[in-house]
Order: sequence, then C-alpha cells, then structure tokens
Amino acid sequence: MHTEAQRLPDAATSAPSHALQCMEIWGGNRATRRQARVSGIDAYVYSQPYDGQSAGGDIHYVSMCGSGRIVRFAVADVSGHGDAVGGLATQLRSLVRKHISTVDQTRFVRSLNKEFSRLAESGMFATAVLATYFAPTDHLIVVNAGHPAPFWYSTQDRAWRRLEATQPAAVASLSNLPLGIIDPTEYCQFAIPLAPGDRVLIYTDSLMEATSPSGQQLGEAGLLGLLQSLPLESSEGFCDLLLERVAQFRGGRPADDDVTLLLLEHNAKPHAPQSVVGWSRSIARMLGLMSV
Repeated sequence: MHTEAQRLPDAATSAPSHALQCMEIWGGNRATRRQARVSGIDAYVYSQPYDGQSAGGDIHYVSMCGSGRIVRFAVADVSGHGDAVGGLATQLRSLVRKHISTVDQTRFVRSLNKEFSRLAESGMFATAVLATYFAPTDHLIVVNAGHPAPFWYSTQDRAWRRLEATQPAAVASLSNLPLGIIDPTEYCQFAIPLAPGDRVLIYTDSLMEATSPSGQQLGEAGLLGLLQSLPLESSEGFCDLLLERVAQFRGGRPADDDVTLLLLEHNAKPHAPQSVVGWSRSIARMLGLMSV
C-alpha cells in the first residue's frame, strides 16, 4: 500500500508538493501534510490519526487517468482506528485503480459498499465522499455516501456554502447510505461547474464534532462560520488557519478522532499533452508493468 510518512512536518514548514503522473494513485491512511498537483486542480491534504497512532480510520486517495482528463478524489471515514483499517485502505486503493478511467463513479461507490457489506458482521462501516474532476468541461462530479457534506467557495458569490445537489434526483428512499449498512444501496451523483479560484473542502466529521470546554459542539453551522471568517490565503495556509481555529474552539485539547482535510482549488490550467515517454508510462501502468 502506498502511504505517506507517519510523522507530520511542522506547520511552519511548507508542505511538500507532488505532481501526479497519469495512471498514478496517491494517498493512504497515515499521517500526512502534502500538496498534490493534477490537471486543473491544486490539492492540499492534511491527515492526522487519532492519539498519535501510525495509521487511522480516515483514508484519502487522489488518482489521475491515463489521458489526464479524469482526476478522482476519495475521502472515507471508517469506523475504528489504527492498523485494523489498513486492509480496507488497500482494498480502496485497488478499487481506485480499477475505476481510474471511469467518469461514472456510482459504479465505484457501489463496489465499495459491497466490500464493506462483507465486513458487516464485525460492525465496521464507513462514510465517504468521491469527487471526480473532468478536465475537458471543468466540472466536479460528486457522490456522497452518508458523509458530512463538503463546502464550496464560489469566486462568483465570494462565499462558502454547503455543497449538495440543487435539484434532488428521483431515487429510492434508501439511497446514499454509509458504506456497509445495506447492500445493495443506490448512489446518485451531481455535478457543479468550477470557475478559476473556486475551492472545495472535503473533511471528516471530527471538525464539526469538535467540543468546547463548556460542552458545546461546533457543528456544521459553526464550521461554516469559521470558513467564512478566514482570509483566502494559500490552500496550505488556509487549512492551517482553520485547524488552528478549531483547536482554539476545543480549548487547546487534542481532537477526539482522526482528522482529515482535503482542499481542492481550481487553477483552470489546461492539461498539457503527454510526451511519448508519458504515454509509454501510462500504458505500462495500465498493464500493471509499473507501480501506481
């Protein structure tokens, strides 16, 4: 399993940056503080397992297809902590690879649900957000499996808001449930157009479940209020400020759960055509001749 370094760099140190190649998968379930550059998106990820453990129940992955047109982001919050989640992180990576070139991510999430349903007897389940950036049209396609709704900053509105479908689809009453609750479960997706400078924040529930010394929970509305109050710095600086404000709300106490943030910023840069060497590497990855 490809994972990040267990020890996080100091917040004052700039996070290392990685430019994904076509057919590459990047991520895991270990502590990390890094930036990833993909077609049209600058991504920043921060993940810290609970209580200083080497691995956590939060899993994140970023992948890019062979043509560079399809970029996928996955954040899952698995019940439980530590190395017991490692096997699930490996399975998720395999499914990311299997569906790396598929725009319709509902097939992906249904496969995930089936995997987690096999673990139902152990009581494990997960929530997840899958987001696919389709470079040719600058759209972000989102499916949410019982996870806290992401937040979207629109440069047009100059405000953060909850990211959700504006027109609910006609689907069965039991849909978009957390993974592993009921199999089969239907999942529906929706798309939003991204303008240059737009941001999308995907996070795990430890942020909105942060509790003050007096017992007050931050909640979704409180988290949105924090986002609205922060200056639009670099993605890295913005996330550092957000984490600092949440820590202040907790009165300086450590988080009670794993913490993961994935911030996407649309840079609107056109995807450069691949070189002959690049195409050769993409084909090799598709054939399994190179590690992804």
